[in-house]
Amino acid sequence: MKTKFVSLLAAAGLILVLAFIVSAPAASNALGGKAIPTATSQPGTTTADPPEPHPQIREALGALRRAKEHLEHAAHDFGGHRVEALRATDEAIRQLEICLKYDKD
Repeated sequence: MKTKFVSLLAAAGLILVLAFIVSAPAASNALGGKAIPTATSQPGTTTADPPEPHPQIREALGALRRAKEHLEHAAHDFGGHRVEALRATDEAIRQLEICLKYDKD
């Protein structure tokens, strides 16, 4: 049962990473290279900090890091699948970090 869970967790992480990678170019092309206007400040109010860039990718990074932490401290190796899940999680984290480095926004 736990082996299936770990395998599903690793697969879900990889699917999530691929979904972000595939959708990022499509989102920028859909805008035609134009920026989306953000909320304007009202008279008498202070300007808010700009929104965090790519909150979903940063959230996915956090989730993958927490999953990796759980896997590293698991009681057993899940029939050898824990090592492969850790490798896949490391690769997913690496790919998302690369995505954020190449962000020019």
